[in-house]
Amino acid sequence: MTRPVLKGVLKTWKEDRGFGFITPDNGSRDLFVHISAIGQVSRRPVPGDIIHYQVVRDRNGKFRAVNASIEGVSTGNQNTTNPLKLSFKWTVAAAVGLLIIIAGAALFYLHQRGLV
Repeated sequence: MTRPVLKGVLKTWKEDRGFGFITPDNGSRDLFVHISAIGQVSRRPVPGDIIHYQVVRDRNGKFRAVNASIEGVSTGNQNTTNPLKLSFKWTVAAAVGLLIIIAGAALFYLHQRGLV
């Protein structure tokens, strides 16, 4: 069973902590939302944003927003690779390549000296 998508207004947002509270349109109590529930968006949330979300109950029995989106704000391209991840992959690839070259050079040296 899928959860219904609800709508509300972002009442508060603590940028330094990455969370805020949504005032639901249905009049229920304010609801916690974490930046991880919003995902990749072209800008950070600000108070007054219209938020579309689903509700789950966490391990402590409290309700929170998940699968949230900001109305009118485009989501990040899912095919875009994080530059830090790309940089890390290139660093690992370069390190592996360098190790292969060093091992090959060492083997060549030892072979020339008649040690292998």
